[in-house]
Amino acid sequence: MSKTGRPTKVTPDVLRKLEEAFALGCSDVEACFFAGLPKSTFYDYQQVHPEFSERKEVLKSRPVLLARQSVLRGLQEDATLALRFLERVKKDEFSLRQEITGKNGEKPAGVVIYMPEEGKDTK
Repeated sequence: MSKTGRPTKVTPDVLRKLEEAFALGCSDVEACFFAGLPKSTFYDYQQVHPEFSERKEVLKSRPVLLARQSVLRGLQEDATLALRFLERVKKDEFSLRQEITGKNGEKPAGVVIYMPEEGKDTK
């Protein structure tokens, strides 16, 4: 029962469904839809139970943690994955980005882009 005497819509089953959705990385709206809970009720519940709000944030980070673990496990088996990982983590050594410089390493001359006047033939 809630403080007003009405049965609460946030039952243990609803909380379980919310946690399941958040562990999949769902947004608040998606989790509420999955649990059959109005957003306003969910936000009211969080106000009264700030510990649930903290748990929600932890659960939402679960897919990222699983992806990190999967990437790190795959590095030994997949050279392409390992190189892509290095390109992002050790950019100074492995980045595909190329610096374009002028003669002797100075800054290149400005680039001029020709834009034809509106209504004129570009041929």
